[in-house]
Amino acid sequence: MRIYGFREDKMNILVSGSLAYDRIMDFPGKFSDHILPDKIHVLNVCFMIDGLKENFGGTAGNIAYALSLLDENPTIITTAGRDFDSYKDWLVKSSITTEHIKIIDEELTAGAYITTDKSDNQITAFNPGAMKFSSGYDFESVAHDNTVAIVSPGNLDDMYNFSNIYKQKKIDYIFDPGQSLPAWTEERLIEMIDGSKIFICNDYELQLTQDKTSMTIDDILEKTEILVQTKSEHGSVVILKEHGQTKNIDIPAAKVDSVKDPTGAGDAYRAGLMKGFFLSDGDIVHAAKIGAVTAAYCVEVYGPQNFNFTPESFNKRFEESFGEKAF
Repeated sequence: MRIYGFREDKMNILVSGSLAYDRIMDFPGKFSDHILPDKIHVLNVCFMIDGLKENFGGTAGNIAYALSLLDENPTIITTAGRDFDSYKDWLVKSSITTEHIKIIDEELTAGAYITTDKSDNQITAFNPGAMKFSSGYDFESVAHDNTVAIVSPGNLDDMYNFSNIYKQKKIDYIFDPGQSLPAWTEERLIEMIDGSKIFICNDYELQLTQDKTSMTIDDILEKTEILVQTKSEHGSVVILKEHGQTKNIDIPAAKVDSVKDPTGAGDAYRAGLMKGFFLSDGDIVHAAKIGAVTAAYCVEVYGPQNFNFTPESFNKRFEESFGEKAF
């Protein structure tokens, strides 16, 4: 019996992106008090942190973990390094298959070093490690009629190739370029957006996309069906065409008991959005609300894969936030 469920049958959910060990540090001050704008060209700062915590992370791992909490069985398509054993054990314990994670023995698993200040601003250093290598996933047996996908930040060749394969196979996919945006040429970025079911980004990434491509919002909606703009504690905006007119639908953030760590909240949102949209009747507004509640649970704990919920607690939080049932 399914705990959640819009569908009787299971969908094949392909999640590409990164697997990484997150080393998370808290800085008790504000970055802005230590970085002088007129001296940015000679920047040399040191932040004394309160401590360091190591967590399992990476875009693919975070999204897959949240999907597993939502009673789905996602397939992670990515690479990991020779130090992957503890992460693998965690994924198996979380009922997530590791069959299609390619191990690169000469590399370490990717690592993110994330410092968060008391205003929830973040500075991140990232070692790609095994992520420099393509996953080499074989799509031969993948059928379009029961498969959905998300292309999130990871190996650049995989991101580009997967988006093209999904279009060739008529597989609905979310395009989520995230931190990879600076690496793309205008032509390739437009090509990956083109044909996606949903293009998702935060407000900074949307501005960067527009700067790189010279596309307006209307231009973007000629390439993708739905644009979702996340805005941290200010919620998100669903942007789409309705009867030929561009429509913006504001989705407030869900209720949060207390914010401890924003790391991975965007990935949790994407998992909830994916669950709500692809695995129901395509109601993007309801899906965005599911994303908001999933993200709310994530920010209440330290680390992107340390939150949890039951069907009952999720529905209760959803109803408190939006006045209706989630499932």
